[in-house]
Amino acid sequence: MLYRRFGRTEIQMPVFSCGGMRYQFKWQDVPLNQVPADSQNNLEATIRRAVELGINHIETARGYGSSEMQLGQILPTFPRDQLTIQTKVSPTSNAQEFRETFEQSLAYLKLDYVDLLGIHGINNAETYDNTMKTGGCLEVAQQLRAEGKVRFIGFSTHGQTELIQRAIATNAFDYINLHWYYIFQNNWPAILDAQKHDMGVFIISPSDKGGKLYSPPQKLIDLCAPLSPMVFNDLFCLSHSQVHTLSIGASKPSDFDEHLKALDLLEQTDEMLPDILARLEEAAIATLGKDWHKTWHQGLPSHETTPGGVNIPSILWLWNLANAYDLEEYAKMRYNLLGNGGHWFAGQQAAQIDTLDLQTSLLCSPNAAQIPSILKAAHSRFSSESVKRLSQQD
Repeated sequence: MLYRRFGRTEIQMPVFSCGGMRYQFKWQDVPLNQVPADSQNNLEATIRRAVELGINHIETARGYGSSEMQLGQILPTFPRDQLTIQTKVSPTSNAQEFRETFEQSLAYLKLDYVDLLGIHGINNAETYDNTMKTGGCLEVAQQLRAEGKVRFIGFSTHGQTELIQRAIATNAFDYINLHWYYIFQNNWPAILDAQKHDMGVFIISPSDKGGKLYSPPQKLIDLCAPLSPMVFNDLFCLSHSQVHTLSIGASKPSDFDEHLKALDLLEQTDEMLPDILARLEEAAIATLGKDWHKTWHQGLPSHETTPGGVNIPSILWLWNLANAYDLEEYAKMRYNLLGNGGHWFAGQQAAQIDTLDLQTSLLCSPNAAQIPSILKAAHSRFSSESVKRLSQQD
């Protein structure tokens, strides 16, 4: 395994982390005696495989259902100083509730402390304020650190880049969990800001949110050859020294295997990546047209300022991915989360686009004339049964 300094925490972080949201039994708390033996055995085998590989960073959250409780049956069997444990707790308006939720996490994990506590989901103005206000959740996290229950404090985010940068600028956090990978590079300015503040940088879900790369379309496979899309994406991310670790949301021990191929290739990224990057760029231009490819994102309104709350930037982004790289299933999955994702994936679909006046919202877009028809086509193409976030599923 390869390790990188995780910012000012000084933790030597493996370049792959073991994310804990896919191997648990339920997305809700259940009594331990209701967890099937095969589920617990699989989780334990996954953790042991991770540690054997040198992936000693185990990441979970109070919002991941039975994950913490099941981990609590295995983590205490390892020497504590050989593991880096992260959990996350969502900010609430009641900071005492935040503390109580963290204490529940610690009890489930059967640990005296966690190395990393993340404020889970600084995604909008409300969650930012609940975190940063006087007497808010950040103050509680700092108290927990003073009590020795937390070593370092960070935050995870699905928010807009500007909000992420605002949180980074407070210099209150030691690390950040955020989305950034080949198909979604919007947050690069936030990563550069994190570097300036010497923060650890953890990339959320590069294989799933990065394009469902465990089941990639043939076009993407061909464009990324001789690498698999998953290995290409790993190398793309890790070729940037500002990135310290990528989350592997393993559901079983073998889920690490494809990622491990990237380790031996990291020294060859200067040779391997340019041709693939050029092919991906050429495919996008050939499919979308050069002008659209270069300008589609310019002057777009946020969903908060768009009639009907339509998330125009996200819908156009998904349209591009489906057309350029055949990421059709990924686009459908994400599109049908709109309207159900809350502040984790905010905004609405384009279902009522014919009834909305977008003229004012699109005044700054060089593509204002064609965007409404694309939104309508995207809805017709992607819309199907509503999708819930994993944490909302049974």
